Amino acid sequence: MTQNEEVLEYLKRHKTITQLEALRELGIMRLASRISDLRKEGEPISKRMIEVRARNGRKAYVAEYSMSEVTDEDS
Repeated sequence: MTQNEEVLEYLKRHKTITQLEALRELGIMRLASRISDLRKEGEPISKRMIEVRARNGRKAYVAEYSMSEVTDEDS
């Protein structure tokens, strides 16, 4: 299974993925590149920035990717 296929399957099972999850769960270090590949293949993947806490307690923002819902308006 390719990394792109692994990311797509993970998204289908878990609904969302972050870079840290991609590294821990799939061993993928360049999630943004895999997402770009999948989008080029026509997969409807959206991104939102979520707030997390860094080790030092400060706020940080990371990308969270999910499968986009296709609506009639998108057609």
